[in-house]
Amino acid sequence: MLDFIYYPVSWILWFWHRVFGFAFGADNGVSWALSVVFLVFTLRLVLYRPFVRQVRTTKQMQELQPQIKELQKKYKNDRQKMALEMQKLQKDHGFNPLMGCLPILAQVPVFLGLFHVLRSFNRTGHGFGQLGMDPYTNAHTPNYVFNVDDVQSFLSARIFGAPISAFITAPAEELQAFADYGGTPSRLSIAAVAIPLMVIAAIATHFNARASVARQTPEAAANPQAAIMNKLALWVFPFGVLVGGPFLPIAILLYWVSNNIWTYGQQHLVFGRMAKEEEAKLQAKKEKQAQNAPKPGAKPVDVRKKQSAKPTGESDDETTESAAVANGSSAAKANGRPKQSGQRKPGGQKRSGSRGRANQKRRR
Repeated sequence: MLDFIYYPVSWILWFWHRVFGFAFGADNGVSWALSVVFLVFTLRLVLYRPFVRQVRTTKQMQELQPQIKELQKKYKNDRQKMALEMQKLQKDHGFNPLMGCLPILAQVPVFLGLFHVLRSFNRTGHGFGQLGMDPYTNAHTPNYVFNVDDVQSFLSARIFGAPISAFITAPAEELQAFADYGGTPSRLSIAAVAIPLMVIAAIATHFNARASVARQTPEAAANPQAAIMNKLALWVFPFGVLVGGPFLPIAILLYWVSNNIWTYGQQHLVFGRMAKEEEAKLQAKKEKQAQNAPKPGAKPVDVRKKQSAKPTGESDDETTESAAVANGSSAAKANGRPKQSGQRKPGGQKRSGSRGRANQKRRR
């Protein structure tokens, strides 16, 4: 049913087993353990860009929390209008909530695929998804892309005496599948490997959640839904690893530990780059403000005031002429002589203004 997941997971695991099997030996438990670890790294490398977009989306969502609260308060009685306004807000800011869930959603099928493929190396159990094979038939039946030799190699692989496909609560008949390939393992040897991995996985899950919560804004942390999710991530999920660990194969616990280690390192890398980007933007903004600021000792000029003082539609020539007339009038007043009316003679002398009126009286 889910072969489109099982086969790609098998191919990646098969590839890394060939690489590390060449270095350490095909039946070595280290080869199989490193194959699982690098299966995780391969997946997380493919999902690196979606993870970066997830981080940016989460941060953007935190920054938009005040506006989202205003919309919820404004349209609390009209859910349809509130949904439309929320979509408009997301569109204006290029915000896509689905990008915040994509990396997690992509890891779920891989986790289930790896769990099924690892479980299918030992199909002697009787239960949901098991085939109830006898040990001989199981060892001589291929497992997806793994041939019979690969299945027997996996059954022979040990880490500190424990098969990596075994789990603490495994029934006794399932443990008999390893009898002809390294002996039947004891529960104590399985627990000695599984319990430390469970504890490491729980601690790593807690610290990853703590790093994410510490980067939240105070507004986002005050949101009731976010507060509940933070408590779940900080305490419930790590406790779930401890509770569910005895039912998980050692290889799945390796998957969990390596996935948390990658997440911890990737978070610091991505958030460090984002902090540098924000610092560079802030520095560029300060430099731009410094360039526009007046020089020391210079009187600031209000350009808008200058433009408003000049009448609209007045040409530069008219402005110059009016300024000249104004200057002339001021000069005349300064010399104590009022400006006299009249025309100038061709020689440049000014004709008296009263002379014309006296001649008119004489003619009368």
